[in-house]
Amino acid sequence: MGTPGNISAAQDEPICVGVVFGGPSAEHEVSAASALAVIRGLRGTRFRTVAIGVGKDGLWRLPAAETVEKAATTKHEGPAIQDRLTAEGPLVELRHGGRLVSSDSPETVVEQLDVVFPALHGPYGEDGVIQGYLEALGVPYVGAGVGASAVGMDKVAMRRAFAADGIPLVPGVWCTRRQWQHDKDPLEAEGALPWPRYVKPASMGSSIGVSRVDGPAELTAAVDQAFLYDDVVLVEEGINEARELLVGVIGDADEVEASVATERQVRGGLSDYDQKYVSGATVSAPAEVPDEVAAEVRELSIRAFRAIGGEGLARVDFLYDEAAGKVYIGEINTMPGFTGLSAFAKGWAASDLPWDRLLVRLIDLAFARQAVARERARRLELAAEEAR
Repeated sequence: MGTPGNISAAQDEPICVGVVFGGPSAEHEVSAASALAVIRGLRGTRFRTVAIGVGKDGLWRLPAAETVEKAATTKHEGPAIQDRLTAEGPLVELRHGGRLVSSDSPETVVEQLDVVFPALHGPYGEDGVIQGYLEALGVPYVGAGVGASAVGMDKVAMRRAFAADGIPLVPGVWCTRRQWQHDKDPLEAEGALPWPRYVKPASMGSSIGVSRVDGPAELTAAVDQAFLYDDVVLVEEGINEARELLVGVIGDADEVEASVATERQVRGGLSDYDQKYVSGATVSAPAEVPDEVAAEVRELSIRAFRAIGGEGLARVDFLYDEAAGKVYIGEINTMPGFTGLSAFAKGWAASDLPWDRLLVRLIDLAFARQAVARERARRLELAAEEAR
């Protein structure tokens, strides 16, 4: 798939990329690590990056350029989650057209952003909230639009979209907080799904709030923990001995491309927050699976991307039941993690698209979407004039 219009290469001046990170969600630290990896990937290119941190209080701050530069050029030793930026600095606000102004002096434009890379995960950043804000301000941005972000973040809505397209899903049930408190058996806990089971908040990422449950005695505590993060909880069947395969997807409504499959190998059967970002799960690319399985997960990834109306990028996660020869889709992530352990980046590197070129592709997709929107607005204006 070619770069759509190669818009970012058409300008003479460096393109200013606002890399927004942090946010009020439980994935604040993961986002801060992703943002630093994005900034590193754009170093040495014709892009100029501006890091913008969103505090857990929701306020936007502008970290000092020298602090960001030091972090970007320092070799980190230790857990990937600790290699991150900090949402500190003077308060700023984003205005229409990409003007970043000082909160203390709104007439002072401190930066003029050409495009935003929202390296945000979880609620606020991956659920359509920041995307809607950027749409309202007329600022192009990397990644899925409002609708796809909202569906991709909500595991129940996502499952409905996949089921409508006939995509094989991990068996599961869900309930609201009120149903859990007042209904006799809202999750059909006895006999509905075999053990083990995985209990998840419906709208959360990075395995936060996720528990493995091996029997009925553990279910209530796991559900209560998941409800700390969301008002809807999903319980899925644990496919015994399943292998975790992940596929990166990039594209737009017309052209979509899938990376080779990667495999994440964890200890204890649960790909949790600690193994993803602290102790370090093993990610291999490409995954050593039969050719027909590799082809199937790539094809299903493209279907999943289109099922939610995806744009820009996503990572689609699968469970491969090797003994049964079956593949099940787990979920789609419309803004996957970009830390040093990123399966998304490794999958594309193994597909001959290294990190710096991948970031350029994503930014070009953002500009291309804006160009399509402007052309649509122009056609509507012409049609209105002709009708008058």
